[in-house]
Amino acid sequence: MIRRVTVPALLPPPGYSHACVVEAGTALAFLAGSVPLDADGELVGAGDPVRQARQVIANLEEQLRAVGSDLARVVATDVYVVSSDPAVLSAVWEVVKASGLSTGPHASTLIGVACLGYPGQLVEITATAVVPDTADTAGAADTASTTDTAGTVS
Repeated sequence: MIRRVTVPALLPPPGYSHACVVEAGTALAFLAGSVPLDADGELVGAGDPVRQARQVIANLEEQLRAVGSDLARVVATDVYVVSSDPAVLSAVWEVVKASGLSTGPHASTLIGVACLGYPGQLVEITATAVVPDTADTAGAADTASTTDTAGTVS
């Protein structure tokens, strides 16, 4: 169960929650930063943070699908944008809101940064998502390889 909280004593957040509470015993996926690279490792949307944000969301959807989850089950994100211009950060946030991530809405932080890991990269999103019981998503993770804590890939 996910409980999304907007705190009445605080300013209502634009498209996200102040907090998300997940019931104990619920499986969670902690996703590595989704980046604007295509399947061949090529940067998508050079110089265009909005286009990069769209690619990041598409990649995030693939990551979620691989673990049996989806955008609606994301409970927290950190959205990194290479810019100090609030208009650029807002443009990227509009992509996030339009993606379905804020359907919940989820808890999120939008952060302007100096640089990210790949040359030309302007956007990255990390996420935490609830993974429903495997009975609800049978076969969803069949296409992904997984690694257990011993380092074995299956």
